[in-house]
Amino acid sequence: MDAKERYFWDLTGHLVVPQVLSPDEIAEANEAIDYYTREILKIQDSDNLPGRPDVRATTVVRTSNKHPYFLEMPSPYSDPFRKMLVHPQIVSRLNKMCGRGFRLDHGPELIGHVKGVDGLRLHGSGDRHKPYVAYRNQNGEMHCGGVTVSYQLSDVGKGDGGFVAVPGSHKSKYIIPEDLKYFKSDMDVLVQPAMKAGDVLFFMDGAQTHGTLPWQAEHQRRSILYKYTSRTSARQGTAEEVAPPKNYWDQSITDGMTPEQLAVMWGPYSNYHEELPVLGIDDQGIVYTEEPIDPDNIWSDRRG
Repeated sequence: MDAKERYFWDLTGHLVVPQVLSPDEIAEANEAIDYYTREILKIQDSDNLPGRPDVRATTVVRTSNKHPYFLEMPSPYSDPFRKMLVHPQIVSRLNKMCGRGFRLDHGPELIGHVKGVDGLRLHGSGDRHKPYVAYRNQNGEMHCGGVTVSYQLSDVGKGDGGFVAVPGSHKSKYIIPEDLKYFKSDMDVLVQPAMKAGDVLFFMDGAQTHGTLPWQAEHQRRSILYKYTSRTSARQGTAEEVAPPKNYWDQSITDGMTPEQLAVMWGPYSNYHEELPVLGIDDQGIVYTEEPIDPDNIWSDRRG
């Protein structure tokens, strides 16, 4: 990571590194996605498809980042994605961005939008301070708790849609205006980077305000996203599955505990929704457990 990249990353909250993948590597990854798509279409009536894909007609437009099936596929189809996991150009930069000892938290996932697929509203930065994904610079060293690495397997032109961000928002002190959050106004602050197949996008996932614009190009978007964190950050993935007290502790430890006692026995993961109990104290000084309002609301104000 040279001085120019470091400056751009610190200033904007994202960075595009060109031509990380060779034409052969791009072809291998796309061939593996084609293989995955063919296999999914054979069994798409199942409720438990590998990778939990969103299938539209004959196209997989997205897979779940909680189910990294691209790392599980039989060789040689998993090989490109395992190579991407620790690609030298990724490792060298993540050592500076996240710090040495960074880890994969969740992903890889495919975003394979076709024309007409909706985007996703802006999120991250300004909702609340989230130390586990926040960015800081101390003593000349950068640290970001959550960095997404997005490999481009197809071209993304200006106006095509896809990833969009508010540069510099990782340093903002104020909440995202509602009109901007839902793309009712761009306030002249949105940037949608143009990229070529083989380029890699890094962005501060959670620290920088970002989202997805509807895909407008005639060809399919193909991006493979890996969600990395610093060593001490646990966002979701396996951490989320292990966190409930019944999984995190021996049963003999938690048997007979009150709901309030169990609330502090959850294991660490930060990307919680309303399933995580929150403690309060009433006017009489009694500790109680706040009831979740909507456990399925991923945009809840109580979300981690």
